[in-house]
Amino acid sequence: MFLRQDKKKTGRTYLTIIESYRDKNGISRSKLVESIGYLDVLEKEMDDPIAYYTAYAKKLDEEKKAENVYNFRISADERINRDGTNKKNYGYIILSKIYHELELDRFFNNKRRHENFKFNSESIMRLLAYSRIIDPNSKKQTFEIKDYFFENFDFSLDDVYNCLSHFSKCAEDAQRHIHQMVTKQYGRDASLIYYDVTNYYFETDKQDETRRNGWGKEGRRSPIIQMGLAIDSKGIPMAYKTYPGNKHDSETYIPSLKQIKKEYDVKRAVVVADKGLNCGDNIVFSQALGDGYVFSQSITGGSAELKAYVLEDKGYSEPTKEGFKKKSRVLPVTVKVTDGVTKSGNKRKKNILLEAQKQVVFYSPKYAARAKNKRLEMLQKAADLIKDPSKYSRATHYGAAAYIENLEFDKKTGECIETAKKLKINEAKILEEEKYDGYYAIITSEIDESDERIIEVYRGLWRIEETFKITKSVLQTRPIFVYKDEHVGGHFLVCFIALILLRLVELRLDNQYPAGRIVEVLREVTCSHLDTNHYLFNYADEVTDAMNDKFGTDIGLKVMTIGNIRKSIASTKKYANKASEN
Repeated sequence: MFLRQDKKKTGRTYLTIIESYRDKNGISRSKLVESIGYLDVLEKEMDDPIAYYTAYAKKLDEEKKAENVYNFRISADERINRDGTNKKNYGYIILSKIYHELELDRFFNNKRRHENFKFNSESIMRLLAYSRIIDPNSKKQTFEIKDYFFENFDFSLDDVYNCLSHFSKCAEDAQRHIHQMVTKQYGRDASLIYYDVTNYYFETDKQDETRRNGWGKEGRRSPIIQMGLAIDSKGIPMAYKTYPGNKHDSETYIPSLKQIKKEYDVKRAVVVADKGLNCGDNIVFSQALGDGYVFSQSITGGSAELKAYVLEDKGYSEPTKEGFKKKSRVLPVTVKVTDGVTKSGNKRKKNILLEAQKQVVFYSPKYAARAKNKRLEMLQKAADLIKDPSKYSRATHYGAAAYIENLEFDKKTGECIETAKKLKINEAKILEEEKYDGYYAIITSEIDESDERIIEVYRGLWRIEETFKITKSVLQTRPIFVYKDEHVGGHFLVCFIALILLRLVELRLDNQYPAGRIVEVLREVTCSHLDTNHYLFNYADEVTDAMNDKFGTDIGLKVMTIGNIRKSIASTKKYANKASEN
């Protein structure tokens, strides 16, 4: 606060107490605190009005700071300002902390120096990454809500689209940078890698080299793109790579692991994957590089010898109270690997003998109940399909067709074909499957590891399955609305960075709260423009308390000035020596 002397047209000087502040856009403003009076009148009442009221203004300022109290005067007929964003998100302060600890601002600013464009690519990445978590939407809608954050996002919508091409170009370097920072700050162990593949659909019917019709996880007929993702034992993503939608999951394993081994300087890694990645090419590739593997093995699709071994009681451990039992064996196995291509374009295979492979088999009553319930769901859908085949197609039967005899689909349309043959449930298939309910088989190169350790390691694969669910439900990575290959590449880098930020917040909170809960809280931590430079907050809970404890933030204050808000956010942009100790 200060004393202002206003010279009037009459020549007289009028004194007022003024408070200066910065508005929500950071522009310097002032407001009247108290009217004092004309100087000539005051001089008749005291010796030095200027000195007195200068000291008085200083005293008011000191008292306000000492009391730490906000006093508001809002006119009863004051209306909401419609020229700006009155409500803003403050929860993203947590994401800002992680983003800057990973020095992603430095990375993107360095990349920007080698380009000719004028827009701030680092600022665009912040908007897209934060919004992907706080309010996932199309790039256009994300741009339209850029004022929802306390950031100076000064760029156009065209800049956002153009920047996607830049992000696509530096995607591999960005992944390598993040890996180095996570390793430095969180002690990443790259000797155990979980790998899996999922796909994302586009909001279009057109296909090209990348967008291809394939085996969509959601059963949609829209063109898809495949993505192979690797995560570490803590559940933190390591790397991703995209593939055309018609490429089989197993074909992504070798190029993805090659990239990780080369770019991340990984000496030896044991890769854990589901049965979709279990094939001779991948097994031999892993062993040729000196790496290991832990893959699940289909029992119903396995050899007669494996099925007999699984069902034979001999060798199993004594069942636990819950009914769990296990056994294992080490034996030489023959696998089929690709040995060129035939004239017709088909892969030519040859047999290779592996001297030793460990097979771990276990039985779990919980798995048995889960398999039975899943099959019952499919049988109910199968019964409905038999009743009205026109309701279903090859893309929408979701596995139910496997339990129906005499069912045929049109190769072009995918629709069910009406034939003279009667549709009926395949009872023999059900009886065969029931034999193996609850049994699980794992194959591994790590023959010296205990059965317990192999099972424990394999069960960690749930983290990558959960990660895919997060990308699709929480981060809403699909449908993909951009279509140029370079824009698609930029989109996936944004989603990968958003995923990294979210997973690291989860880790820093000691995995006490699931990702979905964390996102709900970050979205709830908002504030409304109240008076001049003050914002009124409306949300805090045990999760925000934990965030304050782990990140040193101030979420939970009822009222904050724009100056304090900006100061708090600015404090997250200072690099930390070791984030995990904060």
